[in-house]
Amino acid sequence: MTPVAHLKNISLSYHSEHGETQAIKDISFDIYDGEFLSIVGPSGCGKSTLLSIISGLSKPSSGTVEILKNLKSAYMLQKDHLFEWRTVFSNACLGLELQNKLNSQTKKKVHELLEKYGLGEFSDKRPSELSGGMRQRAALIRTLASQANILLLDEPFSALDYQTRLTVSDEISQIIRREKKTAVLVTHDISEAISVSDRVLVFSKRPAILKAEFKIDFFSNGKNGLSAREEPEFKNYFNKIWKELDK
Repeated sequence: MTPVAHLKNISLSYHSEHGETQAIKDISFDIYDGEFLSIVGPSGCGKSTLLSIISGLSKPSSGTVEILKNLKSAYMLQKDHLFEWRTVFSNACLGLELQNKLNSQTKKKVHELLEKYGLGEFSDKRPSELSGGMRQRAALIRTLASQANILLLDEPFSALDYQTRLTVSDEISQIIRREKKTAVLVTHDISEAISVSDRVLVFSKRPAILKAEFKIDFFSNGKNGLSAREEPEFKNYFNKIWKELDK
C-alpha cells in the first residue's frame, strides 16, 4: 500500500499556570491510501487531539505531519451538525459553500451521492424528518462532497443507540470503501474498531504513546463489518487489543 501521510515523532504538551501537561509523546506511524485506520485508547489520552494535528487545525509541540500528494482532509464529528433550517440537500452542500465551490457541477455530484446512498427522496426534507442513521449518512455525504481524500472520523457513531450504531457504522464504512477514501477513526469501542478497520492502533493513557498495532484481515477476505463480528478471529482480535489497553 502507498502511504498518503507520515506522522513522525509527534508530541504535544499543554501549558497552564499549574505547569506543563504532556498529552501525546513521540508518536510515529503512516496512513496508507484507501485504508480504514482506527485508533483506540483510554478516554482523554489525546486521540481526538491527534486528529486535529493530522488535519492541520492544531500544531504539535514537536514532530512533523507530512500529507502527500496535496491531499485534503475533512472531519466527521460526534454530532451530525445538520442545520434544521436547511434541507438535507442544502446541508450536504454546506462544505462546498464554505469553500466557494458550489456550482452546477458540484450540485449535481451532491444529488448523485444522495441518490446513491438512499437519501435522494429526502433531499428536500428537514433533518428532523430523518432517522439517526440517515442523519449520519447525510453528514457523511456532506463530508464526501467536499472532495476530501482523507476522512477524519471523531467518534461519529457515539450518539446513536447500540442497535443503530452497529448498522450505521457498517453502512458508513462500506460507503467510505466504495468511494475509495482513506479514513482515520477515533473510537472507544474495540468491537467497532475491529469490525470496520484494516488496521487498529492502540494508544496508552496520557501521555499517549503508540503501544501496539494490529492488522485486521476481514476485509481482504470480502467481509463487511457485521459479518466480521461473527468470525471466530474477531474474539482473538478483541482479546489482544483489550490486553494492550489493560496493561
